[in-house]
Amino acid sequence: MDQLYLIRKTLGDLIPRHQQVFSNNQFFCGVSIPEPPEMEPLELKYPNLSHQTLSLMKSCLRMDPSERLTCEQLLRHPYFHSMREKSESTSREQDRPNYKRTRLPRRHLPPGVSNENKIPTIYSLDNKKYYNNLRKEITQKQILQVPEGK
Repeated sequence: MDQLYLIRKTLGDLIPRHQQVFSNNQFFCGVSIPEPPEMEPLELKYPNLSHQTLSLMKSCLRMDPSERLTCEQLLRHPYFHSMREKSESTSREQDRPNYKRTRLPRRHLPPGVSNENKIPTIYSLDNKKYYNNLRKEITQKQILQVPEGK
């Protein structure tokens, strides 16, 4: 009951539909909402809030639900412009190209094959075989070339 009183004191009288719901509720049978001696609008309750903030609050707290702004309309409210600008400037900073040179991982490829050519994954298995065989050949040649006198 005290909440309904404070709502009336701040936002004004209930709309007819809300009054009907209240009067038909068995819990409130025979009870009436006290009438506030004077109104205390949001501007008086929150004197330090900006005009945009108060406007947003009033848009959310309209007594008649059909008069309240939709979520989409609220997000376009001037109150959010400064936040939107901050968000856009942050996203612009993130979208800037990073001029730091990033180093790509090296791929050891057989002679005559460049990085620009796209190599199928099957080739990478052949690539390992190629290098293993090459390593064996080089090792055998080095063994054969060692002078016997040493």
